[in-house]
Amino acid sequence: MFVWVLKVLAEEGPLKGKTVGVDATTWEADRAMRSIVRRDTNESYQEFLTRLAKESSIETPTREDLAKLDKQRKHKASNNDRQSPSDPDARVTKMKDGRTHLAHKAEHAVDLNTGAIVAVTLQPADRGDTTSIEETLPVASDALVDVIADESAGSHLNAQVMVEVVADKHYHSNDVLTGVGQMVQRTYISEPDQGRRDWTDKAEARDAVYANRRRIRGRRGKRLTKKRGELIERSFTHGCETGGMRRTWLRGHENILKRLLIHVAGGNLSLILRKVVGLGTARGFQGLAARVFDVLRCAWTRLERSLHHRWSQNRGRDRIGGRCASV
Repeated sequence: MFVWVLKVLAEEGPLKGKTVGVDATTWEADRAMRSIVRRDTNESYQEFLTRLAKESSIETPTREDLAKLDKQRKHKASNNDRQSPSDPDARVTKMKDGRTHLAHKAEHAVDLNTGAIVAVTLQPADRGDTTSIEETLPVASDALVDVIADESAGSHLNAQVMVEVVADKHYHSNDVLTGVGQMVQRTYISEPDQGRRDWTDKAEARDAVYANRRRIRGRRGKRLTKKRGELIERSFTHGCETGGMRRTWLRGHENILKRLLIHVAGGNLSLILRKVVGLGTARGFQGLAARVFDVLRCAWTRLERSLHHRWSQNRGRDRIGGRCASV
C-alpha cells in the first residue's frame, strides 16, 4: 500500500525522487524502564541489586544500602546486559528531551522536491546514524525502482532516482561517504568540526570527504541543507507530534512498522489532496466548509439588505404618491 501511494503521487506529478534527504528520530516504547531484566539471569533490577548486596556480605540489605551500592556502579542500564522481556526490540536510549527511556528509532527518507516520504525504516534506538543509513537508502531505492517499473507512474518519474543524498552531520563518516558514494552520484552531508586529519593510506576517504565538503559549501549545498531541515523535520512533526506517534502503543518492530507505514502513507496522500484540491488535511476541509458557509451567509445578508432597501424606497414612493393624490 505504501508503494501504491507513491505510484499515485508520481502519477499526479509532484514526486521526483532525484534528491533524497535522510534523518532519524526516536519513539518511546510501550514499556517502562522498571520492567527491564538481565539478559543472562532474567533478574529484575531490584533483584540484581539485592543479590550483589548479599554477595558483598550484607545479609539483609536496606533501601539505603541498595542505593549506595547502585550509586557506585557504572553502565547500569546497558543494552548489552538488559532488555525488556515483553519487547526485546526496544532499547534504552536518551530521548530528544533528555529523558532516558526504552525506545525505537524511525528513519525517514524524504524527497526534497515535494516533501514526500519515499522510505521508512524502524531500527534499534541504540544504532548509530552512520550505520542505520546503510539500511534506509536501499529501501528508498527499491521503492523508487518499483514506482519506475509501473507503466502509468514511471513515465512521470525521472529515470535516474536517488542521484543526491542530503543528511546532517551525525551521518558524516569515512565509511558513509565512501559507501553511499557507490549508491548515489553526489552527497551533501554536513561536516562536523574534526580539526586537522591524517589521510595516510586513506586516499579514497580523503577524496570523498573533500568532494562532499566542496559541495556543501556551494550555493546549491546550502540550499539543500536548508530544505532538509524544513521538509524532513516537517515529516516528523506531522507523524510524531500532530499524529500522536511520538509514543508507540505496539510492541515488536514488525507490528510497529506496519502502523508506521500506514501512517506515513496517509501523510503522502495529503500531498496528493493538496495538489488536486488545494487542501491536504481534514481540518483544512473543515475550514473550507466554514469559509463557504461564511460567503453564502454574507451574500444572503447583502441580498436581504438590498431587498429591504428597495422595499423601503417603494413604500416611501407609495406614501408620497398617495399624499399628492389627496391634495
